[in-house]
Amino acid sequence: MQKIIGPFYQLLTMANLPERGALQDEQLEIIANAGIVVEGGKIKDLGSWESLKTAYPDAEREEIDEPMVLLPGFVDTHTHICSAGNRATDYAMRLAGKSYLEIAEAGGGIWHTVTATRSASLEELTEATIERAKVQLSEGVTTCEVKSGYGLTVESELKMLRAIQNANKALPIDLVGTCLAAHMKPKDFEGTASEYLQLMADELLPKVWKEGLACRVDAFVEQSAFSVEETLPYLQKAKELGFDITVHGDQFTPGGSQLAIDLEAISTDHLEASTDKEVEALAKSNVTAVALPGATIGLGDRFTPARAILDKGGKLAIATDWNPGSAPMGKLLLPASILGAFEHLTMAETLAGLTIRAAAALNVSSRVGSLEEGKLADFIAFPFKDFRNIIYRQGAVLPKKVWKRGEMVL
Repeated sequence: MQKIIGPFYQLLTMANLPERGALQDEQLEIIANAGIVVEGGKIKDLGSWESLKTAYPDAEREEIDEPMVLLPGFVDTHTHICSAGNRATDYAMRLAGKSYLEIAEAGGGIWHTVTATRSASLEELTEATIERAKVQLSEGVTTCEVKSGYGLTVESELKMLRAIQNANKALPIDLVGTCLAAHMKPKDFEGTASEYLQLMADELLPKVWKEGLACRVDAFVEQSAFSVEETLPYLQKAKELGFDITVHGDQFTPGGSQLAIDLEAISTDHLEASTDKEVEALAKSNVTAVALPGATIGLGDRFTPARAILDKGGKLAIATDWNPGSAPMGKLLLPASILGAFEHLTMAETLAGLTIRAAAALNVSSRVGSLEEGKLADFIAFPFKDFRNIIYRQGAVLPKKVWKRGEMVL
């Protein structure tokens, strides 16, 4: 059954944009008084409302009765929304002057969440993930990556990934699972960091692949987690199994982004500590840099050098990093708008970082990220006549309508 949805005052396709480098707002493809045709959950056609009504006279019509701007559903490429517990104490300590590492050494940080998540049942983790994913959907996120990494044993990591899979089945939003067993060496593991990663490579990753629980493997390369030398053989094993690779890199110290480049990873995320050297290397690679401004705000840290990455010709996406510790805000548009203000990003660059370039960072751009024939009918509408108000309002105005596979879910 075909359905025409519209008319929209403006429709931004986010198509036909270069995958890397700087963008100007004038490069955005905007259709005025537009409609979109949906068939079988995918985009069949799009164009002017009047021409579509003529071309599809027998199609069902879903008419929009107020001025709206339509664009693709947002893609959040980096979240930790499957977890248990609360880290308000950590945040209070941080505001009182304690560093991220000092909080971790005092028993807070990732380990605090690991303890709570291990104690939670599969059902409890599934429900927690569902509730946070519902918030994502209400904010316009129609495709959302979700990491494990708070289990840090074979069974607890599998429990998390199964909870993510269960939540994905329960909601219209698409949740993309990522195995982050290399989040930190668990405090109750008696061997070395390398021995822990070898255990995960030998016993966990083959089970994750066999069950289809995740298509991606991530690792945290940092002083508080794993060194480049420790991480390299683990991620090489993951690549051999068929996983896409991503790396938590350069959050506090450089090094992780170069590992991502050497491994030809899909993305490397954070990059707050990246220097000109790392920016130059990233710009010459095919690795997408993922900025996480929510973590910058949560930690009171530097922003990812997004302007420099784009000006050098690099790839840039923007994600929430929604997690209970460093990025508890759980919003995408607000911190993305703030990043744009501080890093002087054009509106086109910010919107591309939330849609088509984000989809590339998650390796799903063949089906989402832009409004084009054959892609999933995932789109969101804001109550404006001019798309520029979306970034101008800095997340204060959220999508009024959200469609997933052509069905209105908000």
